[in-house]
Amino acid sequence: MAKKFLFRGHDIEELKAMSYDEFADLLLARQRRSLSRGLTPVKKKFLERVKRLNDGENVKLRTHCRDIIVVPQMVDHTVEVHNGKEFTRVDIQPEMIGHYLGEFALTRKRVTHGTPGMGATKSSLYIPLK
Repeated sequence: MAKKFLFRGHDIEELKAMSYDEFADLLLARQRRSLSRGLTPVKKKFLERVKRLNDGENVKLRTHCRDIIVVPQMVDHTVEVHNGKEFTRVDIQPEMIGHYLGEFALTRKRVTHGTPGMGATKSSLYIPLK
């Protein structure tokens, strides 16, 4: 039997039925403060597009706004979040509720060093070119 997801004692259906103010009371202090200070026009527009997506419209969710808090209405949707260079596809899972979208679109890549070029080190002086 699969374990049922609960967020602070509420299942996903209860969370979706809550208003933003009721949901904000369940969040941690930083996220609660962010919601209580009001939404910027960019965030309002994004959340309206999420609402339209839940109503059945086929809307593509792409955003540069990385500081949007994942709300229950976003669960089971795919959002493309800009990481500074490209859009990263993020599949929203119930465990992501209360986090920021930017946490799931990493802005740095892992450094992979190649072989040193000619003159990079003293020992590379004796490496044959072929």
